[in-house]
Amino acid sequence: MELTTSGGKRLIDQIANLKVPVFVPTGGDPLNLPDIFELVGHARTMGVRVSLTPSATPLLTREMVVGVKQAGHARLAVSMDGACAGTHDAFRGMLGSFARTLDAIRWANENGLPVQINTAFSRRNVAEIDDLVALMESLQITLWSVFFLVPTGRGKLSDLLNAEEFEQIFARLYTLSKTASFDIKATEAQHYRRFLLQQRVAERKSGTEPASSQQKPADAIGRAPRGLNDGKGFVFVSHTGEVFPSGFMPLSAGNVRQQELAAIYYDSPLFRSLRDTAKLEGKCGACEFKDICGGSRSPAYALTGNPNNEEPCCSYVPKGYIQSPSNLKTAFTLYVLQGG
Repeated sequence: MELTTSGGKRLIDQIANLKVPVFVPTGGDPLNLPDIFELVGHARTMGVRVSLTPSATPLLTREMVVGVKQAGHARLAVSMDGACAGTHDAFRGMLGSFARTLDAIRWANENGLPVQINTAFSRRNVAEIDDLVALMESLQITLWSVFFLVPTGRGKLSDLLNAEEFEQIFARLYTLSKTASFDIKATEAQHYRRFLLQQRVAERKSGTEPASSQQKPADAIGRAPRGLNDGKGFVFVSHTGEVFPSGFMPLSAGNVRQQELAAIYYDSPLFRSLRDTAKLEGKCGACEFKDICGGSRSPAYALTGNPNNEEPCCSYVPKGYIQSPSNLKTAFTLYVLQGG
């Protein structure tokens, strides 16, 4: 059922026509694809920037990293979900994954290939945040992409952090961002943008706004001028061609075997609805930050079955907003059913 090599190339042609900033072959493990470098080479020919996200398996060798560089990748992205081998390997379900990840980072640095580290925070590793921050500072990376667990697929509801813990991590990331030599972005935590604005406004008012003097390493991909969200500047295409708002929201908007990717992205009812902030419900619908944040749509769907529902892991209450008792009851009932 997977896309063939020719089908993958047709998809890349459609991606090139959309003029997207970056194409990310992910998985599972894209290194399992026998035609991965042929596809990447085609992407390079079409002017598409590629950021590969391999898994830290025995397939990820020094020679493979060199091949990634020679194939024209803009970046290598690897996962680091613990500050030590015990936590990371348990999270990944593979012994030796932590050591292989460190090796891959070193090999990429030796070959001048920019490195991005993805970390998924959950109940399993939140206690190691200070150690993780120290680890990130010791590595030569371009971007730390901080993910927050979404209880879908193998993600357990019991591992989901609460709203207050999100705020604590936001504060730690913001402090680090002032001194780190790398960029930091949050994934599936759109309300980090709200947190950043609040902190910067408070600093301006108090006259403590820091000067931006820290030199960041060159980033071949760059950053989006506006915040992304599920189905809003971001699209996930599965190995069978199904198009989803993200890899964390299993709602299909179509299939590239039957429709052009651009038509699905721009015109599908699901994507159009997700981009319409007027459809947001609960706190998100009343929030003054909804056009720059909009809340994470995937956790809203995972916990309530409604992608337009309010962000379930945000502690902020909009000015003058009164929580509806009926909404609370509905969310609580669905939360328990999901957990059961």
